[in-house]
Amino acid sequence: MTTGELAPGRLDPAASAHIAVRGAAKSYRTARGGAQEALASVDLEIPRGQFVSLLGPSGCGKTTLLKLIGGLIPRSSGHLLVDGEPVEAALRQRKFGFVFQDATLLPWKNVVDNASLLLDITGQRNSRDRVRSLIRIVGLEGFEHFYPAQLSGGMKQRVSLARALALEPEILLMDEPFAALDAITRDRMGEELLKILDGSRTVVFVTHSIPEAVLLSDRVVVMSARPGRVVADVRIDLPRPRNGEVRRSPLFGELEYRLRSSIEDAPGGRDG
Repeated sequence: MTTGELAPGRLDPAASAHIAVRGAAKSYRTARGGAQEALASVDLEIPRGQFVSLLGPSGCGKTTLLKLIGGLIPRSSGHLLVDGEPVEAALRQRKFGFVFQDATLLPWKNVVDNASLLLDITGQRNSRDRVRSLIRIVGLEGFEHFYPAQLSGGMKQRVSLARALALEPEILLMDEPFAALDAITRDRMGEELLKILDGSRTVVFVTHSIPEAVLLSDRVVVMSARPGRVVADVRIDLPRPRNGEVRRSPLFGELEYRLRSSIEDAPGGRDG
């Protein structure tokens, strides 16, 4: 095991887990009545305030694991805990914020109304001042009354992020939120995300991009091809705060190479 690499899915014994995944597995029924195993006995612990990226080939179960952590789909076996309690309790307590690849904005609502949607649904209409502050933080000041059709892809994702943060979640779950953006906008959004979060929340982030994972993360968890298993758990020991300049450092390139090798050496990695 190389320097900076943890035993797959595990932390230092002294670390306290904000999120604990214990033997989690997920199978889906096929059209012919059989079962397709998506995840196989995943163990993972994430301490409070850590940014963890899930990286691996297409179809390896990254999004499935993210949805299990967030209580969006039922597990087939195993345990998912948040602060030592079942994930279902954390879901009821609104500890999660979700940002997906599709911003899913309502076309008839403007930026403020879309960002306020979850607050309105949960009866917190008196929190509009918080939403306006978040709109400034995500860089959309002056666009409050614009509608989705008037926004670029990156701007839509900023609205989606503001909407997720409006409920002040402890945990932010992000499923390839920048994948549909062009490369320059994607890089810019990653750097802006680091400024916005500033270590204030626990983040689980799904990505196919190795450079994106290195730039954003405290740890990168590499998964094998289906059924997904954790095959590497790599610390990203780059100094913070980070910006685009860090991409030019030798350590950044070394970490990219290590992660790429972990993916390719995993079962089915070169075919993924």
